[in-house]
Amino acid sequence: VQLQASGGGWVQPGRSLRLSCTFSGITLDNYDIGWFRQAPGKEREEVSCITHSNYRTIYGDSVKGRFTISRDGAKNTVYLMMNSLKPEDTAVYFCASDCFAGSADYWGQGTQVTVSS
Repeated sequence: VQLQASGGGWVQPGRSLRLSCTFSGITLDNYDIGWFRQAPGKEREEVSCITHSNYRTIYGDSVKGRFTISRDGAKNTVYLMMNSLKPEDTAVYFCASDCFAGSADYWGQGTQVTVSS
């Protein structure tokens, strides 16, 4: 099983990035997929999640209205579209095979997002 996260980088405040998490060895049809982030010196934060049963989406308060999670079953990929980025969004972003970090069996390697001017 492999989760490959990509799409991170450096952007200026107000700009956008799209993260991708591509899965191999498992199918999205069987897993809720979550995005998490961790900034230096801070605890891991739940960013967003999409359920496999009815594609319900969930967002953390800090990203509501700015981030959008979506999935492409044919590509076995989950996306996180991040708009109106703020410096406080700077973190390493991880995807995982559950909406709850403690329950996730599989994790991606993380992709760095840096928002600064």
